[in-house]
Amino acid sequence: MKLYGIANCDTVKKARAWLEQHNVEYRFHDFKKQGLELELAQRWLQQIDWENLINRKGLTWRGLSAEQKQAIKDNASALPLLLEKTSVIKRPLLEQDDKLLHIGFDDVSYEKIFNFKS
Repeated sequence: MKLYGIANCDTVKKARAWLEQHNVEYRFHDFKKQGLELELAQRWLQQIDWENLINRKGLTWRGLSAEQKQAIKDNASALPLLLEKTSVIKRPLLEQDDKLLHIGFDDVSYEKIFNFKS
């Protein structure tokens, strides 16, 4: 189990706390410290569309110029942005055996993924 995100992100903190509280073993990958490998970004884009991977409500996306935003039309054009500005990625991303299980965090989704009852 791997959790990807940025350590100081509040949503990532909630996900990490939930996993630890429920004794779920995981490894944390911090985009800011460890970056994002091309192969990993490509694997995610094979599983979900760029529109579900990029946080268009976040500061990083909103800080892009109109031209930069308009240039992102598909997975291929989104890939360089994901690699260059990892903070544009919705987070956290929960992955197991190279399969994305969930993007973002909420108690109900995590309870379903791990078969916990409230």
